[in-house]
Amino acid sequence: MTQSPPVVLTVAGSDPSGGAGIQGDLKTIQRHGGYGTAVPTLITVQNTLGVERVEHLSPDLVRAQLANLLADLTPRAAKTGALGSRAVVHVVGSFMAESAFPWVVDPVWLPSRGQPLAHGDVVDAYKEAILPFAALLTPNVQEAALLCEQPVRSVIEAREAALAIAALGAKAVLLKGGHLEGDERGTDVLLCDGVMSELPADQVVKGRFHGTGCALSAAIATRLALGDDIPVAVKAAKTWLTAALREAFVVGQDALPVNHLFEVRNKP
Repeated sequence: MTQSPPVVLTVAGSDPSGGAGIQGDLKTIQRHGGYGTAVPTLITVQNTLGVERVEHLSPDLVRAQLANLLADLTPRAAKTGALGSRAVVHVVGSFMAESAFPWVVDPVWLPSRGQPLAHGDVVDAYKEAILPFAALLTPNVQEAALLCEQPVRSVIEAREAALAIAALGAKAVLLKGGHLEGDERGTDVLLCDGVMSELPADQVVKGRFHGTGCALSAAIATRLALGDDIPVAVKAAKTWLTAALREAFVVGQDALPVNHLFEVRNKP
């Protein structure tokens, strides 16, 4: 009998175009050697041009999906994407609190294209129910600014924001810098076990992309499931993502999806 790959769970929204959300996560998880399982939290009407409509699933339905799945399968790691409402955030947080496996949290609130994916007082709900149980939080600059209630415009301010977010309970923080002032290297900031690291991209790939944050967090979660520690998982996932963006292909009329099928050269 073939040895089973580690189960990796994604709890996120659905993207019918396949570039992000649970569809993108599942492709990334499989490519990195995990067995992907998924609990959708919201349904979107979107394509490569943008998000036109969002329907949030009920908290009871999300709770039932998680309870039923976890009664049978045992993930080695999990990740969250768009959770939608404050009530669903608290549902997911209650499962995180009881979990023995690590959770990578990507706080997807404002997509780069189209309708917002969250409503209500979601930021405070994350602080209350999600951050205390997150093994790693992966906010972008805008999400980090909302969490720490201070601007994040430079690498120095990104370092300060990572410390402020860690003080809210997250065990580790990967702040995705992107286009910070004075930074031409696409520098991310990682705070883990009290150690602050600056992680410039191997290569800054220019273009309009879709689903990069989802792919990064799914890759990190899968590498954790396969035995990497957080710094190793983060650096390897970043290297893979840069290559996957460089090898992106056209599937629609606008934003390019990550090439989720790109080979993982640095195996966990």
